[in-house]
Amino acid sequence: MRPSRSGFGTASLVQKCLYSSVADSDEVRIPRMRNIGISAHIDSGKTTTSERILFYSGRIKAIHDVRGKDGVGAKMDSMDLEREKGITIQSAATYCSWGDYNINLIDTPGHVDFTVEVERSLRVLDGAVLLVCAASGVQSQTTTVDRQMKRYGVPRVTFINKLDRLGADPFGAITQVREKLHVNAAAIQMPIGLEGNLQGVVDLINMRALYFEGESGEMVKVKEIPADLQEEAETRRQALIEALADVDDELGEKVIMEEEITVENINDAIRRATIANKFSPVLMGSAFKNKGVQALLDAICRFLPNPKEVQNFAVDSKKDNQQVELHSDSSKPLVALAFKLEEGRFGQLTYVRVYQGTLRRGDFVTNVRSGKRVKVPRLVRMHSDEMEDVEEIGAGEICALFGVECSSGDTFVANGDSSVESISLESMFVPEPVISLSLAPKDKGNNANFMKALQRFQREDPTFRMHNDPDSNEIIISGMGELHLEIYVERMKREYNCECITGRPRVAYRETISKRVPFNYTHKKQSGGSGQFGRVIGYMEPIGSTPEDMAAAPQFFNDVVAGSIPPQFIPACERGFKESVDKGPLSFNPVSGVRMVLEDGLHHAVDSNELSFRLATKTAFRQTFLEAGPIIMEPIMRVDITVPQEFQGSAMGELNRRRGIILGTEINMYQQCIITAEVPLNVMFGFSTDLRSMSEGKGEFTMEYTRHAPVLPNEQEALVADFNKRRAAGEIKMTE
Repeated sequence: MRPSRSGFGTASLVQKCLYSSVADSDEVRIPRMRNIGISAHIDSGKTTTSERILFYSGRIKAIHDVRGKDGVGAKMDSMDLEREKGITIQSAATYCSWGDYNINLIDTPGHVDFTVEVERSLRVLDGAVLLVCAASGVQSQTTTVDRQMKRYGVPRVTFINKLDRLGADPFGAITQVREKLHVNAAAIQMPIGLEGNLQGVVDLINMRALYFEGESGEMVKVKEIPADLQEEAETRRQALIEALADVDDELGEKVIMEEEITVENINDAIRRATIANKFSPVLMGSAFKNKGVQALLDAICRFLPNPKEVQNFAVDSKKDNQQVELHSDSSKPLVALAFKLEEGRFGQLTYVRVYQGTLRRGDFVTNVRSGKRVKVPRLVRMHSDEMEDVEEIGAGEICALFGVECSSGDTFVANGDSSVESISLESMFVPEPVISLSLAPKDKGNNANFMKALQRFQREDPTFRMHNDPDSNEIIISGMGELHLEIYVERMKREYNCECITGRPRVAYRETISKRVPFNYTHKKQSGGSGQFGRVIGYMEPIGSTPEDMAAAPQFFNDVVAGSIPPQFIPACERGFKESVDKGPLSFNPVSGVRMVLEDGLHHAVDSNELSFRLATKTAFRQTFLEAGPIIMEPIMRVDITVPQEFQGSAMGELNRRRGIILGTEINMYQQCIITAEVPLNVMFGFSTDLRSMSEGKGEFTMEYTRHAPVLPNEQEALVADFNKRRAAGEIKMTE
């Protein structure tokens, strides 16, 4: 039985997946296509919900547990580490059919250390499902996911999950969505019972009750609304209409004119307002208890946009990066974005979103970044870790390529077509790493596997960085948190049989300045014959005083006039500046938030050369920086701690001891205290062990980077003293 197109949840039987091909015309195929992702705070039920979606749509034959206790594990958690830890580490893609609709689905991680997986998924999706726990409400990572959805303008439906949990309060969760996320959300369902008494939901649009029966909730029964809920349902339906009238002019006019509001009027208004990002319809249920997921699937198909209803833009490098609108039209020249890389069994697997045109197996395409012409040897649709070969993919689709060397964020266009050869899609936002540690293979003979693993992880994950420290001759890896790096170290052991020795984690300090200072420096060196001569004059200043300004990339400006420095030497000055900001003169950490302006100078007809001006700029930078009120900055983390109420004092005392600033506390329905604080990352190492110890193993926390801020004066002195000590001992060499 197919789901009724007139309402929610009337599909009750597992369906056969019938995925349309590009052979269907765009007019038929694209309107019934949905590209969606499921995003939420960790442990809100994303993978459990994905598992039910796949089961009810007929993509899998049985439902399996997320942690893999049954020896199989959830379909979308294909990695052993994911099943062991019960968390999603890598986003996984699949597709399914629901009635007449085809859905490309991406399940994303909830842990903040893997937030780039959410970032790159939302970059290519047309819509999303925001999951919120009915008991815990809006949590720290919910806020992060909401910010990411808003960054890319992704419309969402909201699903209040876990109505079966003790203390579930779905309407309290909706209030938090409105107040904390500033999203105009309203319920289109209400629960029939809560916690252990959860029976189903009331559909407020069609005013009927939906019950999910059968061993796996596969049979959806439509019944009359229970008499004791009828009055509340009518009140909440009226609240839904009023919320919609505030954001949809068409429905608002009908309300003002006191015209009859039909089911079709409400559905159309929800769709218009959702696609315009003015509204989010809220559904309810419990994925784990197999209740409400079919209605969620209907809402995805009814309210979220198809690829033609979303505006997508590229930039044209030949026209001063002017924006060019792309059209979901399979007959136009190909434009596609590689948004995720993964090492597959048969080589590099490249996930691609086709924005325009058609991608065919055997076609030649051009990588805009490299200019290389590459052949598409194999084209597949992904089903988690499984794949199905296809001959061609049309506009709006998500697929994967095998055997194509590229980087994450590369744009592929039709080979030899001048109308798109200079067009590129903007890549996703990639946060900077905040933590580093040294890494070396335990067995020196395993160095080949060690380097192979690091290079692979670096290609796959833009937030994972690796470099060789020339001073200590150590390999340094950097990432978003302790868990992030810990997972990669464990994967090296499992996937490459390469056990590693790790050093103490290092914090990503930065250096900046606090005041404007002029410079006038002459570099002069004479040793017989042609010498070196270059004078640079200008000033150095902070970009601004806000945290964003202080963390901004360093800037170099050339304001030289009248040729006092010949134009051919200006690039050497800029190169000297860029080399200087890599390792600051105060503590040998990267420099940010600094602007250097070159205004004047002097050159010699014989002795001036590029080296002279590069060295002059480097020395001028070093001297001026130390005179300009230099500051060392440290990463500040937002920490959300949940502990039983009796341990609130201990947890707050521990935060105070670690120089934390308490931003707020609240008590949830489980009599647990939720503490929100900002704490320097440098003092958070070992906090997990201390929290478990003080709370009898009942405390948990999440941590997310917020900004860099100046360290305390005594800490700055200690960091500078340590740097000077290491330099005096020859561990650090200030190279020219």
